[in-house]
Amino acid sequence: MSATTQVPELRLSGKLIIDASLVCLTGLHIGAGKGSLEIGGADNPVVKDAYGRPIVPGSSIRGRIRSLLEQALGLTSPDEMIYLSRRRGQEVRIHQSDRTDDAVCLLFGRNPGRMDRVKGDATESRHVTPARLAVYDAPLDPESITAQMRERLDDEMTEVKSENAIDRITAQANPRTLERVPAGAKFRVRLVLDVLHEDDRKLAAVLVQGLRLLEDSSLGGGGSRGSGRVAFQNIRAVWRGRKYYAEGAQEEEVAKADSLDGLQSAVLSDEFAVRLSE
Repeated sequence: MSATTQVPELRLSGKLIIDASLVCLTGLHIGAGKGSLEIGGADNPVVKDAYGRPIVPGSSIRGRIRSLLEQALGLTSPDEMIYLSRRRGQEVRIHQSDRTDDAVCLLFGRNPGRMDRVKGDATESRHVTPARLAVYDAPLDPESITAQMRERLDDEMTEVKSENAIDRITAQANPRTLERVPAGAKFRVRLVLDVLHEDDRKLAAVLVQGLRLLEDSSLGGGGSRGSGRVAFQNIRAVWRGRKYYAEGAQEEEVAKADSLDGLQSAVLSDEFAVRLSE
């Protein structure tokens, strides 16, 4: 194994825990993957929890952040693309490298067991490194759906957006409906960043960069047609060091901010770097 592929010794220094409100600035559609059987139901319903309330899956937030960071950091080299899946004739590729300074791979992990890179006729397996970032499913804040909003919604907590695809030759309309969580709805987001090595200190800034990219992009389906614009508000970040878990020491507040600007300033500060090195 070359020097660039050696995995450093990992030991938990602590966890950066970020809680925030994900606010829908436009309608949000994260599909459930199946249509409604009810008369008049939407063709494309949103994913819901066991109580019928919309949720934002952690995998949706995590995957979107990863995709945006790969583009922003220029990690689209064919030599570092691996097959995530090959189903029904479709190939899905993501970035993965063996470089120890690769922030995306450190954040999201490497798994050679099911993600191999194909190079010519040979399959080259990757070594394992654990993901530092965990993103949990974000439940809806029911109070964010006000009584005034409910009066205008198609369902108790969602709206239905109608769209038309127009055939360019015959001009025939192909109507479809899209269920969305309405603008103004809020979800409770939690992200946990494990610091396992001294080089992981830079990952907090990379994570905030991904969150900022998400605010200027879109989440879920229909982004190019106006859906999925979101913002992070009411942000609180705390640091729980090793002594928090081993001795019951107090957590330390890193940031309390109304926007990502305050969080970014906090994680880039010298005080935060010192705290992670203790």
